[in-house]
Amino acid sequence: MTRTRPARLRRGSTVAVVAPAGPVDPDLLAAGVAVLESWDLTVKLAPHVLDRHPTLPYLAGRDVDRAADFEAAWCDPEVAAVLCARGGYGSQRVLDLLDWDAMAAAGPKILAGSSDTTVLHDAVGAALDVVTLFAPMIAGPLFDADAQRHLQDTLFYPESVKRLIGPNTATAGHGVAEGVTVGGNLSLITANLGAANFFPPPDGAILLLEDVGEAPYRIDRMLTQLLRAGWFTSVSGVALGSWARCGDLAEIDRVVEDLLGGLGLPMVWELGFGHCPGQLTVPLGAEAVLDADNGTLTMSDAALS
Repeated sequence: MTRTRPARLRRGSTVAVVAPAGPVDPDLLAAGVAVLESWDLTVKLAPHVLDRHPTLPYLAGRDVDRAADFEAAWCDPEVAAVLCARGGYGSQRVLDLLDWDAMAAAGPKILAGSSDTTVLHDAVGAALDVVTLFAPMIAGPLFDADAQRHLQDTLFYPESVKRLIGPNTATAGHGVAEGVTVGGNLSLITANLGAANFFPPPDGAILLLEDVGEAPYRIDRMLTQLLRAGWFTSVSGVALGSWARCGDLAEIDRVVEDLLGGLGLPMVWELGFGHCPGQLTVPLGAEAVLDADNGTLTMSDAALS
């Protein structure tokens, strides 16, 4: 069933920037905020967005503070979108600290982010029944002009970016699939298996997969784990994104073909989302059509209302 589409942004809309995972670079944050303000958005920085955990340097502050920032941003009636500053690691640690009833009462709004934010997309999408955006991080090193432009178009003019195709997209399995988009970062999907708030894909889902810094044998292991867990049973098509710093792309292609090729699913390679220059913003929880023969993922409706 189609999820609720949050309202699109307009000039003067207020957005909140939070850090639910890794520590944020102040200079990259300032640059990202400047971009948002150039779009005539009002930016609220979460109180702990530049925090550092007192003993765990890979976290942007204490779990309770990161969770409080995320929840407060979502529940703030002035905020139309919650943007995650960067990925890294840590979003899993905040999930059980969020008041989901309070967030549901606050109504639908936009969640944008990628990488480690995958678990937040899964939880927010399922618990709050909203379409979310797998999008570039505004304080990340890959928030380049092309990524900015596509995110801005998605946020303000979503009907203009319903059809997605990357510069190097290629067919990996022929055919057409229709269903709801799910997924994101392969490592985070696999790490969430068995968790209490884990939500497997709905019937007919179109699965998005990408990762960064994972050797081909590790990608093999994670895909094998998902296969053994029955995770592909409901999947109707697969869209593969970037595999930055994952080694030889030809070897990754062979891994994917060896493990998933026999499923007979429509599949595309390098759709242009994930850890790559010019990262596309891809709606999750939205009805879409994956045409593997022409290498496109097309949203049935605009991601935002």
